[in-house]
Amino acid sequence: MLHPFSRLFGLGDKEEHEVEDDQEAYHPDEVMEIPLELIEANRFQPRTIFSQEKIEELAQTIHTHGLIQPIVLRKVEDADTEKYELIAGERRWRAANHLEWKTIPAIIRNMSDKETASVALIENLQREELTVIEEAKAYESLLELHQLTQEALAQRLGKNQSTIANKMRLLKLPEEVQVAILNKQITERHARALIALKDSEKQEKLLVEIIEKELNVKQTEARIERMLSDKKPQKKPRLKGVNKDMRIAMNTIRQSINMVSDTGMNLVTDEEDHDDYYQITIKIPKKK
Repeated sequence: MLHPFSRLFGLGDKEEHEVEDDQEAYHPDEVMEIPLELIEANRFQPRTIFSQEKIEELAQTIHTHGLIQPIVLRKVEDADTEKYELIAGERRWRAANHLEWKTIPAIIRNMSDKETASVALIENLQREELTVIEEAKAYESLLELHQLTQEALAQRLGKNQSTIANKMRLLKLPEEVQVAILNKQITERHARALIALKDSEKQEKLLVEIIEKELNVKQTEARIERMLSDKKPQKKPRLKGVNKDMRIAMNTIRQSINMVSDTGMNLVTDEEDHDDYYQITIKIPKKK
């Protein structure tokens, strides 16, 4: 029996002769003891980080209370020797290895690569234990596997389309930023703010600053706002036909503006040369 969500993706619909072959090989609900050494990790597992501390805690629970729910496997058909691949239950499998068990209770399913990948992705998405990057990659994989639109995927998973779109947008960030999210060096909100920079070099440079200076999200957003508003210095009009005192005054004002800008204040200036006077307009934001 497949995970109920897998039916939303049209999985488990086999031809009659395939079902008969399955029943001849094994009963679909039969629990078997499978040697741990014959089991391989799921190639389609969306989760890339497993907390060793959590695995040890689970191992202690299993040691005390036993394994309540068997893992789910499928046979690896192309293997030279008897091998099984995990479909569901990788944390339990890792905990059993930690306990140095020889065998583990398992149920054998006959699934294709597409079915195995879909079940693994959906199982993890419904548990909501993935990091935001792992979740985004899971959505991406499901879209590719089933040739769906984001809207169609959202409907099948019972999520808002905007939620899926926002998560997947993070995959456009440089690899260094994605790794920082996986390692919990920055938050999802930090990462979303970085998207506004668009330039990968600027994103990576600011990432280093965020980590080194431990910037919070509000500070990061303010830093990005300043970076986006920074423009190449406009070429100032040459002062023609003015006396020395006015030229000194103008240069003094410009130096003062530069000194204030160097403190991080986002000043906006404009200079206009009129017949009777020279005008400098300075806009000072109320919020830094």
